[in-house]
Amino acid sequence: MSLPDRAGIAPSTGRSATSAAAPSTVPLVALWLGFVVAHVYAATVGWFLPALAMGDTVYVYEPWSRTALEGGAIVGITESWVYPQLALVPMLIAQGFSQLIHPLIAGPYAVGSASYVVAWAILVTVLDAIGFAALLRGARARRSRSRRRAAWFWVLALTALGPIAMFRIDAITVPLAVLGGLWLFARPAIAGALFTIGAWIKIWPGALFVAALALLRGRIRMIASAAIVTFVVVLGLVLLGGSANLLGFLSQMSGRGLQIEAVGATPLLWLTQIGVTRIEYDRQILTFQLAGPGVDLVAALLTPLMVLGVLAVVALGLWKLRAGASARRLLPATALALVAVLIAGNKVGSPQFQVWMLVPVVLWLLFDGPRARVPVVLVLVDFVLTQLVYPVAYDHLLRAELFAVVLLSARNILVVAICVVAIRAIVRTPVRRAVHRIETRRS
Repeated sequence: MSLPDRAGIAPSTGRSATSAAAPSTVPLVALWLGFVVAHVYAATVGWFLPALAMGDTVYVYEPWSRTALEGGAIVGITESWVYPQLALVPMLIAQGFSQLIHPLIAGPYAVGSASYVVAWAILVTVLDAIGFAALLRGARARRSRSRRRAAWFWVLALTALGPIAMFRIDAITVPLAVLGGLWLFARPAIAGALFTIGAWIKIWPGALFVAALALLRGRIRMIASAAIVTFVVVLGLVLLGGSANLLGFLSQMSGRGLQIEAVGATPLLWLTQIGVTRIEYDRQILTFQLAGPGVDLVAALLTPLMVLGVLAVVALGLWKLRAGASARRLLPATALALVAVLIAGNKVGSPQFQVWMLVPVVLWLLFDGPRARVPVVLVLVDFVLTQLVYPVAYDHLLRAELFAVVLLSARNILVVAICVVAIRAIVRTPVRRAVHRIETRRS
């Protein structure tokens, strides 16, 4: 019996240890090189594109965190906030790191503190690197192809989506969700805790938690770990005096209008071409929204429709599971369908929401690779269109120019198409009982 490659001795095939390891080592090096290039691109291209894709980072996250550290208002605690309260933690970390590297930066840029932008980019890259390394763990093994494909998808997705994939709070939740997905079957308690932490930063990882809770056997451990994380977070907020604003992010979201990029706003956005609707800027929540006939009605209907969509997807997944479908094959399609419903039914529609689809597709490539080809292509095209809409053509969209409206409409239609493809994949997931009946008839 030959010693394992990692011991430094190759199997007795007449080849050297170096040549035996080369087929596994080169792709991993290429993947890490792609990882670095994608992050450098996403971190720097925003400086050269219009619309300032890092705007939220320097104009919103930096002042929030600086004010909190200087003893002023603490968002989510002393005042209501649009995000769950743990979102402030990475902002504070970036603020502290920016103070360390500030002497190395050539002064603040006109758009804000350059050191904070650099600190945020480094923080996101480090967290992504942790998730990326976990994804590639064991990639030298015989079954490494799915992990490498998932890693390449992550690299391509980040490049396709561009700076918006890094310079929003959603970027912090992506590696957390990837880690949770990797540990779902082996350590469901850890996965549940990671999804819950992610949801206390940005709500969307809760969709992955719901999908896993409905389909997997480790639900008791997931619920227990989620309850512990939530208890610790709530206790900490109460002790800090934030009990009055504990669920402020829910009321903040419910009070928002219909953002121009929302999927549900697409028909009304076309009415700007004939002057029926118009684009207005909401200075309180810093977003561009639609105004005019029918806007309030659509905004009011979207949230209940989104809830119904989530319930329908969960019910469909449970039905297929009870019919005998594999939970491992159902999970990625169900997660992608849930995330797509959250995006399609959201009246906000910010471009960074598209990054939510990255993690379900990574899991799809890992758990059910042969059926992931169509979702991979559709999501990558969606990401490219999103970058073209924001930041490339965003100024034109704000003026409701036709080509920008067409571009955004194509992206929004694609979101719906991805949802349909995911739901179709749930429906068409093979059922063990049906397979058994077929084999019985053949015998």
